[in-house]
Amino acid sequence: MARGIYVSATTPGSGKSLVALGVAEALHRHTGRIGFFRPVVLGDDAARDPMVALMATRFGLEPDVCRGGLTAREVRQLLAAGQREEIDARCVEIFAEIAARCDVVVVEGTDLTGHDSAVEFALNARLANHLACPVVAVVSGRDRTPEEIADAVDVARKELAAARCSVLAMMVNRADAGRLGEIADGIRPGASHRPVYVLPELPEISRPTTGEVSAGLALRQIAGSADMEREVRGVKVAAMSVANFIGALADGDLVIVPGDRPDVMVGALASTFSPEFPVPAAMVLTGGLAPDAHVLSLLAQAPFPVFAYPDDTYNAARAVAEVRSEIWTGHRRKVASALGAWARHVDDAELVERLELPRPVTMTPLRFLHELIGRARAERKRIVLPEGTDVRILRAAEILARRDVCDLTLLGPERDVRELAASNGVSLEGIAVVDPAASELRARFAEEYARLRAHRGVDLAKALEVMLDVSYFGTMMVQLGLVDGMVSGAAHTTAHTIRPALEFVKTVPGVKIVSSVFLMLMADRVLVYGDCAVVPDPDAGQLADIALASAETAAQFGVTPRVAMLSYSTGGSGSGAAVDKVRAATEEVRRRRPGLAVEGPIQYDAAVEPTIAASKLPGSDVAGQATVFIFPDLNTGNNTYKAVQQSSGAVAVGPVLQGLRRPVNDLSRGCTVEDIVNTVAITAIQAQSVPTAQTAAALAPQTAPQN
Repeated sequence: MARGIYVSATTPGSGKSLVALGVAEALHRHTGRIGFFRPVVLGDDAARDPMVALMATRFGLEPDVCRGGLTAREVRQLLAAGQREEIDARCVEIFAEIAARCDVVVVEGTDLTGHDSAVEFALNARLANHLACPVVAVVSGRDRTPEEIADAVDVARKELAAARCSVLAMMVNRADAGRLGEIADGIRPGASHRPVYVLPELPEISRPTTGEVSAGLALRQIAGSADMEREVRGVKVAAMSVANFIGALADGDLVIVPGDRPDVMVGALASTFSPEFPVPAAMVLTGGLAPDAHVLSLLAQAPFPVFAYPDDTYNAARAVAEVRSEIWTGHRRKVASALGAWARHVDDAELVERLELPRPVTMTPLRFLHELIGRARAERKRIVLPEGTDVRILRAAEILARRDVCDLTLLGPERDVRELAASNGVSLEGIAVVDPAASELRARFAEEYARLRAHRGVDLAKALEVMLDVSYFGTMMVQLGLVDGMVSGAAHTTAHTIRPALEFVKTVPGVKIVSSVFLMLMADRVLVYGDCAVVPDPDAGQLADIALASAETAAQFGVTPRVAMLSYSTGGSGSGAAVDKVRAATEEVRRRRPGLAVEGPIQYDAAVEPTIAASKLPGSDVAGQATVFIFPDLNTGNNTYKAVQQSSGAVAVGPVLQGLRRPVNDLSRGCTVEDIVNTVAITAIQAQSVPTAQTAAALAPQTAPQN
């Protein structure tokens, strides 16, 4: 049977769902199959529990391994009837069914929100023992002093010991963010002397979104943006003059205003006319009163949703105050904030190491993408995003900042970038914004560019003009070591993104061309396809460069490189110019990297299928088990990766550029926010492999290139 971990609150309001999510995230990265079980759910339908839904979506879990147990009502009825054993038996039965299909199961206990928290604590302790699960105990630090928190930890230890529970870890959640060190220092060591992790209160998790307010009050949208993920950071009720009201308004406020106050409505729209004014999260028009057509046409342009509420302003304000948000709503920004806090304050590797769980034998797409974030975070890097006036870039930057993945710099006119962020409810907290036109770096960059391109007739005046281009400015930041990598292409062509890097970042020694790979995330493994995006018709030497660079990229992302140099012929069975090119490239790869497993020319079927490999190329170290596939030209590579992607359901991540001295990566102009997040993580991981000497060389004065 699989091992389980029981996440249990020891005090009310602990926010243990954040801890359950963090534990699941850690386990998903470090072991094979995980499951999730919530023995007691709050609603009336165990199959529709929101925390179960979040875990299923986040980790791709099927219903048979991600389940609720009994409803809170059922548990109360069974306890009242004296049938405690029935609760235990049913929970043990469900847990066993889940555990039979998993390596480890995360069990999330009750919230201690009932009338008798002592009964709930005893229920959690008893279930943890029946399921043979060590406990991750969560203590609430909200509104408590360091001394009170230390006492609460001691009490929890004693109560769990009295209940004969095995404690895996103690965690304090929702602590005062400004006193984390003081709190940690004040906690007395337990018998195990294991660390007690302290996590801060995260206001952004408890803030409701416009969608949650709308659902909670059954509001009807009548105008404005359809963005239902904007955070409601405060509530302002219009009960004063417009001048005083605008002075009190702040970014992210929910404005509650009677439907017959057009003056306040227009005043709240001031942000659409000037970036100096705050942008509300939403507006609720009360009293069942509708503004006239002229005002309504103005409200239609609002960058936030405008709702109608049939009751009066007082009841609207009271109803809004009762709307509560939880992490289990699954909003990606809330999840990102939670996982960012977990990563900053919990050593999950130390936590998982205690369990001695089996390592995963397969690499699913979801696990690979989750691992990208963890690897990027492990050695923090600085990434520049030149397209700061693209809202997708802003949303991705916010997610990356909340998850604490890397340090980010956005390029663009600062006023425009911040206005776009505010109008879309995006927080740029912790993210630098640089305007190339106003930056003092522009002159320095221009001097360097003029020096490096003097042989092409570039003078200082021309260089100053060039450095107004965000792609050139961002690439020069990479060149001079002010950042570690760049991601662009959401609003620019591939050529526009790569050209500056080709001009002065240049390729690594021994590699003559820049090429690309796609990381093909199959159902149970990761394959590497190159080149599918950059070099149209490589000659034998360029093909060897692509193969060597692709093998190195594969190794960077945990794929053992076994390189197949693809052709329409396997071994010596065919001839012709195309086959000869692949054969010559294969020999050059062997000469330059004698220890690299490489085979070519080889057909795709012989490269991936062991039985075909046994008949076509017996005894090969690559045939039948290739992981890196080098296509003879761009036409073949591009069509093949798209065919595999569409026909097999594989996830194609890329293109990942390779061969440059410092990492620069290109986005598709149709990219999603998730694509941008993944590409930034990939770029950060690539930057981790840039040797220190190479970084020093990038910063040192260079002679101008001669070609």
